[in-house]
Amino acid sequence: MNENNRRQVKKTIGRPLKTDPAIFRYSLSLNEEENARFLALFDKSDMQVKAHFIKSCLFDKTVKTIQIDKGTVDFYMRLTSFHTQFRNVGVNYNQIVKLLYKNFSEKKASAYLFKLEKQTTEMAMLCRQIIELIDEFEVKNLKKQR
Repeated sequence: MNENNRRQVKKTIGRPLKTDPAIFRYSLSLNEEENARFLALFDKSDMQVKAHFIKSCLFDKTVKTIQIDKGTVDFYMRLTSFHTQFRNVGVNYNQIVKLLYKNFSEKKASAYLFKLEKQTTEMAMLCRQIIELIDEFEVKNLKKQR
C-alpha cells in the first residue's frame, strides 16, 4: 500500500498535460541568402519566438512589421518641444504688453512695443520657414512610404 501511494503522488506532481499537444515536427533548410531574408523579416515582426513567427506566416495570420525611423521621431520630438516654447513666448508677450502699459508712460511703453514688434515679425518669418520645412518633410516621408 505504501508503494501505491507513491505512484499516485508521482502522477500528480509536474506540469499539467496539454489537451492538444504539438507532436508533429518539420525541418527546413535555408541557404545564406534565404536565411538573411528570413532573419530580416523576423526582426521586423518584433516577435520573440521564431517558431511562432513561422506558424503565423504559414497560416496566413497577419504579421505586423513596423519600421521606426529614428530621424522622424527625433524631428517630431524637437518640433513638439519648439511648439511648446513658441506658445510660452506668446504667453510672455501678453504679459510684457500688460506690464509695459502698467509700469511705464505711454510714450516709453510705445517705444518698447516698437522693438517688440520687430522681434515678433522676425519670429513670424521663422515660423513660416518652419512650416515650410515641415511640409517638405511630410512630402518626402509620403514618397518613402509608398
